[in-house]
Amino acid sequence: MEVGIVARKGNPEAASVAAGIRDAVRDAGETVWIDEETAIDLDVDGRPVDALADCDLAVAVGGDGTFLFVARNAGDTPILGVNLGEVGFLNAVPPAAAEEAVLTAVEGFRDGSMAVREVPRLAARADGWESVPAANEIVVQGERRGPGGGLDYELRVDGSPYASGHADGVLVATPTGSTAYNLSERGPLVHPDVAGLIVNEMAPDEGMAPLVVDVDATVVVSVSTPDGAIVVSDGRNARELAGPVEVTIERTSPPMRIAGPESDFFEALKKLS
Repeated sequence: MEVGIVARKGNPEAASVAAGIRDAVRDAGETVWIDEETAIDLDVDGRPVDALADCDLAVAVGGDGTFLFVARNAGDTPILGVNLGEVGFLNAVPPAAAEEAVLTAVEGFRDGSMAVREVPRLAARADGWESVPAANEIVVQGERRGPGGGLDYELRVDGSPYASGHADGVLVATPTGSTAYNLSERGPLVHPDVAGLIVNEMAPDEGMAPLVVDVDATVVVSVSTPDGAIVVSDGRNARELAGPVEVTIERTSPPMRIAGPESDFFEALKKLS
């Protein structure tokens, strides 16, 4: 079995936890490595994060941002998250229990009982281009927000018109992403067990209420603004598209695969207040 570990960059606690996990996995007789950035802090050899896709387990030590960074590089490799005191919707394991949780996952891999749950990811497509998969949300927005910015659009769900007009942008989120950018745009909280997607207009001139649709729904944002649109995946990898343009947003493969214990959604919500 091969385990790859990625810790939050420049965080001594994260590096220390990563080193402890590395030693525990080695003592258990399995292959383990640490990403190049963390390896610098520990003065050891490291490997590039894209090697996570070839691992049997990826471990993310940090906050939800670290977890999402790992997910972008891990493909369908299961990810176990160690939470360093943030809200922790994705990272369920406290640092004190990190080594035990990883060793439990290692043992589960050996006997075929490793607990892994799958959550949806999204991708946007337009004119032969496809976005990096997003675990939280895809945003279709104008070059800038506020007066004089935004975009003109028509929004359809499974071919049926839902909304149109002018807004700063349109956001489509997974349940995992309901607590992220969607929440700051006054979208609803959605329990992770709900198989749905959230469609949310961002500061529309005259908009509809945020909508939860089936997880397999197809959402199309037709942008008529000549300047086009910018499509953003999980706050990164922005792509400028010339207008007019039609952006299709759907569930994509592989899903994000999460190993280890599940976080308490309602306990995590308390940290948002």
